[in-house]
Amino acid sequence: MLSITHMVNLLDTFMAQLAQAPAVLVTVARTEGSAPREQGAWMAVFVGCEVNTLGGGHFEFEAIAQARAMLLSSDASAANPLNPSLRRFALGPSLGQCCGGVVHLSFECVTVDDAAVLRMRLQPKHTSVALFGGGHVGKALVQVLGVLPFSVRWIDSRDEIFPATLPPNVQSEHSHPVQYAVNTLTPGSHVLIMSFSHAEDLDVVAACLHRKRVDNDLPFIGLIGSRTKWATFRHRLAARGFSAEELTQVTCPIGIPRIEGKQPEVIAVAVAAQLLQCASALG
Repeated sequence: MLSITHMVNLLDTFMAQLAQAPAVLVTVARTEGSAPREQGAWMAVFVGCEVNTLGGGHFEFEAIAQARAMLLSSDASAANPLNPSLRRFALGPSLGQCCGGVVHLSFECVTVDDAAVLRMRLQPKHTSVALFGGGHVGKALVQVLGVLPFSVRWIDSRDEIFPATLPPNVQSEHSHPVQYAVNTLTPGSHVLIMSFSHAEDLDVVAACLHRKRVDNDLPFIGLIGSRTKWATFRHRLAARGFSAEELTQVTCPIGIPRIEGKQPEVIAVAVAAQLLQCASALG
């Protein structure tokens, strides 16, 4: 997966090149079976260069050739911008590839006049994450999420805990009491709870479950800790009036299974992978 920063840089490069010359924007409209890139992946083809990739190989070579033929045709300058033509590529022996899938590509003639619309359309999409806790795992997780398609709101009751420099998609926030921030989270936020204090963790989980009960707009609530910790929390949350069904909405421990390392960086990778799975399941 390309990092979110790299995708932003590619878009900036595309816009800068488009200010100088027209291009054909080639986009994956849909796929069938195995394919080198996902729906929405794009490549900009200019007369003398390309920006971004559709996965390489002979399939991409053919797509570039067809795009460049559009650019060089006598009526390319008169083509309607953002009026795509669709073409089908079977990733089999005829293309010298063995993926076995099919990719449907959209070809659009674009100019600098389309830049604003294209920037809005191609801007990388972010999944909102609320991370409670600025400890060792929180710091490691921020670095991992900083290059992935997430918009991270990093919250702690200790204002001095945050580093001076953060990835561009991470915003730090002091909140005391820390659970007060739950009511202001972006709808659809994936919540991760890993504060320095079990008491704070419990209050944040309770606030998330209450919001889930009222608004049902937090698709993932993850709590760091062991099964023993969760058994204790489950008992205390039940005493606060949360039902057994509501408690099933909390994931603890967090992270994809069968990763045994306890180092902060290992936990961070496992948790980031779990978030990617959740975001993908939500579409």
